[in-house]
Amino acid sequence: PSASAVSVIGDFSSWNEISMNRIDNFYECFVQNAKIGMRYKYRIYGADGRVLDHCDPYGFGMELRPDSASIIRDINSFRFHDSKWMKTRSDCKKKPLNIYELHLGSWHRKGEGRDDFYNYVEIADKLIPYLKETGYNYIEVLPLAEHPCDASWGYQVTGFFAPTSRYGTAEDLMKMVDKLHRNDIGIIIGAVAAYICKIV
Repeated sequence: PSASAVSVIGDFSSWNEISMNRIDNFYECFVQNAKIGMRYKYRIYGADGRVLDHCDPYGFGMELRPDSASIIRDINSFRFHDSKWMKTRSDCKKKPLNIYELHLGSWHRKGEGRDDFYNYVEIADKLIPYLKETGYNYIEVLPLAEHPCDASWGYQVTGFFAPTSRYGTAEDLMKMVDKLHRNDIGIIIGAVAAYICKIV
C-alpha cells in the first residue's frame, strides 16, 4: 500500500516494464502473451524512491535459489487418480493413526552437493516402501512452501502457494500426493508455523 507504483517484468516482455493499475491497495494488469513456464517479477517503486524487484508471494512456482523469479504454472493440468483414497479416507478416530514426520531435503539425498535433492516423485518412490514396512499410514512433512535458506527447513516463506523448487514443481508435488494416496498413505503438510497444518 505504500508503493508509489508497481510494474511487472518478465520473459513475456523481454524484462521490460509493464505498468500495473492501482485499485485501492492492489495493483493489476493483463499480460496478453504470458505463457506457462515464463518467469516474472514485480518492480516496486517505494515512496522513498527505492526500487525493488520482487517475486510474486502468491505465485505457484519459483526459481531455485539463488535465483528469485516467479514462474507461471498451471496447477489445474494434473489429474489425480486417488478417488478410492478420497472416498475412504477418515479422521482415524476408529483406526490407528501412525504419523512419520520428515524433512524432504534431509531424509535422503542423491549426494553431498548443495542441490543433490531428490524430486517429489523420486522421494515418494523411496518413501512408500519404507512407510509400508514400518507401519506408518500418514506422513507429516515440514513446510514445503518456497523459502530462501536451506537451513530454515522451510519456515521463512517467500512463496506462500509455490512448493519449494528444490524438489520440483507444483505438478511434481501433486504426483507425490497422488502416489501416496494410491498406496493408502495420507499426508499432513506443515505451514509457516508448525501448528498450522493441512491434511490431504
